[in-house]
Amino acid sequence: MDDSSRARLRSARQQFSAENTYLNTATHGLTPHRTLRALERHTREVAAGRFSPADTDPAIERVRAAYARVSGVSADRVAIGSHVAQLVGTVAAGLAPGSEVLLAREEFTSVVFPFLNRQKDGVRVREVPLEHLPEEVGPGTSLVAVSAVQSADGALAPLHDLTRACTDHGARLLVDTTQSTGWLPLDADRIDYTVCSTFKWLLGTRGAALLTGTAEALAALDPLAANWYAGGDRWESLYGGPLRLAERARRLDLPPVWSAWIALEESLALLEEVGIATVGEHDAALGDRFREAMDMEPAGSAIVSLPVSEDAMERVDREGITTAVRDGRLRAAFHLYNDESDVDRLVKALRG
Repeated sequence: MDDSSRARLRSARQQFSAENTYLNTATHGLTPHRTLRALERHTREVAAGRFSPADTDPAIERVRAAYARVSGVSADRVAIGSHVAQLVGTVAAGLAPGSEVLLAREEFTSVVFPFLNRQKDGVRVREVPLEHLPEEVGPGTSLVAVSAVQSADGALAPLHDLTRACTDHGARLLVDTTQSTGWLPLDADRIDYTVCSTFKWLLGTRGAALLTGTAEALAALDPLAANWYAGGDRWESLYGGPLRLAERARRLDLPPVWSAWIALEESLALLEEVGIATVGEHDAALGDRFREAMDMEPAGSAIVSLPVSEDAMERVDREGITTAVRDGRLRAAFHLYNDESDVDRLVKALRG
């Protein structure tokens, strides 16, 4: 990492004021100061009767454009929602009876449940180990759905091989980037669908999620919950027929949680100023520093999971270090506001 990148990281770190050693971004990211100020302004406007929903439309379009830049797609291929499960559900709803969906075993359920819920309609679901996904794609596979980075343990999906396997067999690919967008650069241009909740690595609040897709894949989707915000002219689509949806991805939009998009604009701007590649290099280096200290092989992931004793977990808690327990293991997640001293503090607590 060059000096300029380090300087941007140091500057960005001034935007955070955690009162503990926070290593739990995989659950929820910290709120930058600039984002908190934007939320406070919004709350005051609502309390004072000065909030106008239409005034947020330009901000939402700026977020759509920023997310498109981060994802490597054009803004007309980005749809907005509130939660990943809504967006995955839109994709799941379009599957014909008899379709086969391939999932990673122990995948996060927002990716899994929408497809399992279609089993009653004749959709077939198979769950296989993450590392075997590419070789399990076959001529009968309609869609593969997987997280780019696994929530439970930080394992990276074999996306290169998986993309090639899906292309070879004519299957669509859906990638959940909730645990990767914000630190792991990913070119979504050739991926049929990506979905992302933004309250983790993108440092937003809960209530904003995004869907991207190729033009062909998006055209195959029907809106699961057609609504006024997806109208060609939103503010002329409030009452009555006929159906008058927008074109391209925006016809899939769901009504926004306004505060979440106001927050996300500021947080995305901060991440773009630092650079996703810079953040990713920093985060993965911290993850590998922790893995090395705990006698684990490097993995290039910002999320690290390992089994620890109850005594060790209690020491971590007593030291004011915030982690998570997932699948019976300690999970630590490192982001741009963390540094080497945070890693060393966790190692010291675990070793007693």
